[in-house]
Amino acid sequence: MANVSVYNMEGKEVGTMELSDAIFGVDVNEHLVHMAVVQQLANKRQGTQKAKTRGEVSGGGRKPWRQKGTGHARQGSIRAPQWKGGGVVFAPVPRDYSFKLNKKEKRAALKSVLTAKVSENSFIVLDELKLDEIKTKKFKAVMDNLNVSNALVVLDQRDETVMRSASNLPTIKTALTNTINVYDILKYKKMVVTRAAVAAIEEVYA
Repeated sequence: MANVSVYNMEGKEVGTMELSDAIFGVDVNEHLVHMAVVQQLANKRQGTQKAKTRGEVSGGGRKPWRQKGTGHARQGSIRAPQWKGGGVVFAPVPRDYSFKLNKKEKRAALKSVLTAKVSENSFIVLDELKLDEIKTKKFKAVMDNLNVSNALVVLDQRDETVMRSASNLPTIKTALTNTINVYDILKYKKMVVTRAAVAAIEEVYA
């Protein structure tokens, strides 16, 4: 089992914690990680882009000039793609980009990125994270004590004081243990996780 240090809000080490190898010590599967990221980004796409084909643009019910004798190239319709205002060749139409990964694949991808964070020493465990008021300055002070400027902060339960205090920091994102995902873990350089959140992750994803 991997051992990680546990810090308090002042940035001082107050102990150690053993992490479960079933979650934080698996073989990293880069292919599944890639597929999980592609799926998440694809599922976010609206798929509403639309352009008109030559059958949908207005005008052009007849030949613009006769076939021969004008000196121009022959044309059948002003709706053809080469005309200004004509239709688009292979025009995009609204579609659904989403696709599914099965639960085992999603879980394996999540375990892979959690393992990678631990092996890169980018996984920081906090004894607890409590603020007495909604204050961005106080939350930032905690992050500064941990030497963290870009991080995903994971809590075991919703804490409006902490989450609203962090909301004004563009390089910090807060999440709950049941909302963490592969893309966010990879996007942020560090993971700051409370001791209770680590226990919850091990319980949910074991």
